[in-house]
Amino acid sequence: MRTAPSARDAHGVGKGWGILGFFGSATGDAARARGGRSMSTDGPEGGHAVPSVRNDLSGIVHGSAVQAQQIHGGVTFNVQPLPTAATPQVKPDQVPAVTVPFANRHEELARLDGLIGAGGAQPSPVRHGVVGGLPGIGKTALVWRWAEKSRERFPDGQIYVDFAALRHEAGGDVSEAVGMCLRALGLTDAFMPKSLAERTNEFRSRTAGRRLLVVLDDVSQPAHVRPFVPKGPGSFLLVTSNGDLSELAWDGAALMSLGPLDADSGLRLLAGRCGADVVAAERTAAERLVELCGGLPVALHVVASRLLTEERLTMPVLADELADEARRLTGMSLGGDRSVSAVLSLAYRALPPDAARLYRLLGWLPGRTFDAGTAAVAAAVSPATAAPLLTALTRASLLETMEDGRFRFHDLVRLHARERAAEEEPEDQRRAVTERVATHYLALTAFADRAIRADRLRVADLTELLGNAPDPFTATSGPQPLAWLEAERTNILAVLRVAHRHGLHALVWPLSEGFTALFLHSRHLGEWQESLELGASAAAGSGDPAGEARLRSLLSRPLMDLGEHERAHTELERAVACAEESGHRELQASVQEFFGRYWDRFDPPRAMAAYERAIELNAAAGQERGAAIATYFLGCTQDAVGDHDAARATLRTAHQRLLSCQDRRMAARALAALGTAQEHLGETEQASRALNEAAGILRNEKASHYEAQALVRLARLTERTGGPPHEVREHVARALEIWEAGGNPEADDLRQWLHRLDAAAASGEDG
Repeated sequence: MRTAPSARDAHGVGKGWGILGFFGSATGDAARARGGRSMSTDGPEGGHAVPSVRNDLSGIVHGSAVQAQQIHGGVTFNVQPLPTAATPQVKPDQVPAVTVPFANRHEELARLDGLIGAGGAQPSPVRHGVVGGLPGIGKTALVWRWAEKSRERFPDGQIYVDFAALRHEAGGDVSEAVGMCLRALGLTDAFMPKSLAERTNEFRSRTAGRRLLVVLDDVSQPAHVRPFVPKGPGSFLLVTSNGDLSELAWDGAALMSLGPLDADSGLRLLAGRCGADVVAAERTAAERLVELCGGLPVALHVVASRLLTEERLTMPVLADELADEARRLTGMSLGGDRSVSAVLSLAYRALPPDAARLYRLLGWLPGRTFDAGTAAVAAAVSPATAAPLLTALTRASLLETMEDGRFRFHDLVRLHARERAAEEEPEDQRRAVTERVATHYLALTAFADRAIRADRLRVADLTELLGNAPDPFTATSGPQPLAWLEAERTNILAVLRVAHRHGLHALVWPLSEGFTALFLHSRHLGEWQESLELGASAAAGSGDPAGEARLRSLLSRPLMDLGEHERAHTELERAVACAEESGHRELQASVQEFFGRYWDRFDPPRAMAAYERAIELNAAAGQERGAAIATYFLGCTQDAVGDHDAARATLRTAHQRLLSCQDRRMAARALAALGTAQEHLGETEQASRALNEAAGILRNEKASHYEAQALVRLARLTERTGGPPHEVREHVARALEIWEAGGNPEADDLRQWLHRLDAAAASGEDG
């Protein structure tokens, strides 16, 4: 039969960086790797997801060794440089685009137009609407298309949250979803409120005076919607759901139920996929197919995919097949998950055996998105073998190719794949898939961790594992390790969860240890806490006291930031006991440093004693950098309690030692602290020089948060000592730029300070 080319025919298989002998590249946007979806006309609602230092991997490592396994495949690296600066008025544009012509749903689009009003000089009040209907009915495609055509109605941007990508097995994380919206509006994690109530209030404040479209995709509960109502007149909150959100009508929401396509719309969908000439030539058979599919877009897309991928299959032959009730997919009315499984089984039965096996095993992947390398690892085949199988799955519309070359399943397709796997694969296969994928991610995460900072303390012995694998981060065109970790963080966390459930302790705790490299730079506190809890539990389960001590001491960091001080103290006490049991001196020193940072908040003398013990243990272990960092924290505490002379001497020592360790970032922090101590002693010239130099180094090191702190101290010192007003203004303006970009609430104080400086300058000129 003759067919028109499908949009999916243009999709290639994502290339990846291989762990063993497979190298490639990919393009795209890392953010879309977590949230974007490709959508055909009224189609099946898309699958839901969700400064480097490089050194030789030398030195002694301690703890249980992870035995190397063969790792196939690689990972698609498509990450953008980490953000550096932003304006306070960010204009988000997050709703994904519909990637093929959209010919249907004219009445529904008009109804959405009516909900928001005609616009004009006087914006309408804030509105919100809910688009409901069965899975696969085309809700997401409709909303994306309406957002695309309504762009001018929302001059301040469009925000998009995919709730299915956020949901764990127990439900959606509403607080993280509000956090995503705040990030879209310019707030960084450094200044993110901790509680849902605080985040909701901040969202209202940031949307006031803005005309925004907020789209919440695949919401399951009415309560999840209320925190996202924007405050700016003319804004619109648009929600899709497979469930019943009718109680939102009490809040003023307009409810729209999306029904099946009529016959003409179904024929247009087939013509868009298979070609108008083919539908015209076989009109009667095409009408029968639309009727047999019940007008459901997901079923029609499956039918179209078979026609496009099975060369000898014609519309009349397929219509005859579906007309047989014994063979027809009884669930094509989408009466539930079973109906979707029946629809998908049409394409599944047409797959070659190797592609069907890959499909089943991919259903067991812990993460929501994956690349060709990870798919190869899951199936224990080479990337060259996996590539054509992935192509077969995408052409059958069972797998979706993302713009960056990665893949994802629709949620219901993944369910179908898992059902097939449970029926057709051996019982122990799921654990084996998890073990292979966890080993794969452990190697990549460990390489990224070492690329960020080679001389950081690590207790997991990965010598054999990493010795047998090439490091993708050392390649000329390799990714930035922090950016890769950020892009993969939801997948890594999913691997930790599933591997922990399978009792793969020797993989879980080293992966958790390496994963911490991300959270030391980007504070996703809830995820950091969960990953460390899983790691600490796994280390305890594997009887490794060194691993347990390391992870419990690290766990104190997010717990302290979250205000769980009592639990942080408990974790640190356990970490001290485990470190003593391990006999690992450098680890014992690190645990003491963490305890010192805890006591800084409650008992400074005990904090200083802990830092001094950490210095002693690091010196005994020959760890100069660890001793220097503990010395820095000791000096800060001395200055805080008023012992400025001691602080000055201690911080000078810390600064010199950190310079000798080539840790410019920490050395600059020590220099800034030294300048503060000198100011307290009245040494204003020395303090000014130290703060100036530290701010410049921190700027070069892209440590903007600490740069702003140094500049604020410098501006206050300059103003207090009668220094040049233009220098004061320069320092305040730069700090304000940093804090506005990060959403720091203290930016208001700096803004008022800058206004006073400008008013004083204008008054002087007028005089």
